[in-house]
Amino acid sequence: MNFFDTLQEATKQERHELFTLPIIRDALEGKVSLESYRAFLAQAYYHVRHTVPLMMACGSRLPSRLEWLRKAVCEYIEDEYGHEQWVLNDIEACGADKAAVRDGRPSLPIELMVSFLYDLIARDNPVGLFGMVNVLEGTSIALATHAAGSIRERLELPESAFSYLSSHGSLDVEHMQTYRRLMNRLDDPADQAAVIHASKVVYRLYTDMFRGLPRDQVSLHATV
Repeated sequence: MNFFDTLQEATKQERHELFTLPIIRDALEGKVSLESYRAFLAQAYYHVRHTVPLMMACGSRLPSRLEWLRKAVCEYIEDEYGHEQWVLNDIEACGADKAAVRDGRPSLPIELMVSFLYDLIARDNPVGLFGMVNVLEGTSIALATHAAGSIRERLELPESAFSYLSSHGSLDVEHMQTYRRLMNRLDDPADQAAVIHASKVVYRLYTDMFRGLPRDQVSLHATV
């Protein structure tokens, strides 16, 4: 089994816990309130704004034996630069105060997730950051592909309120194809273990973030 498939198998339980959350099931069915979508965007902003700094930190600490991976990190940075502004624009298009979000603080799970990733790069193995990529891009593909359109129709929001989610659907499909190739080149057991560990941690914290989001009251009453 190649490493990408090994990674998916090793994180199967964590992925299952995320995608069986009631709020994720609501999202995949398009049953999301405006409050829920705004709350999701706010938390997305609090981690997306760290994507490029995290990748820069990762790239600077990769050993020379992984020069091919540093090159991929540079390309990834170019693709991801400025996406936090997309999220703020979506928040504004939803009628919310983007300045309040920009100047606010993340939920505890997102704060812990970002802190964990910086510490992982600085103190442990920078290759582990690719565990984050596995979780966040895989999740955004699912939400963008199966949820963005139906949520937009339900909430009667303009397309300009979905620039982050919709764009990440097609962009992250391409990224995941590249990601699969990169992970299958990782042959060092310590690097592989770091990616698996980080993926499990990020899945756990990302799941906790979704648990803390408000749910659509209609969906909530229907399932009680």
